[in-house]
Amino acid sequence: MSKVVNLNRFKKQKARDGKRRDGDASAAQHGLSKAQKDLVKARADKAKRDLDGHETE
Repeated sequence: MSKVVNLNRFKKQKARDGKRRDGDASAAQHGLSKAQKDLVKARADKAKRDLDGHETE
């Protein structure tokens, strides 16, 4: 015999799981601290300066 499933509870759990998955992806993308963001920006600026220093006119 099959197990009885409450469809409302199933839909709500599925929605919660989807929101949690989206939130985790967003946190991975935007979840850097200020110090980490500054470090990334400083490294990008240095790379740009180094590249511009090698240009020939």
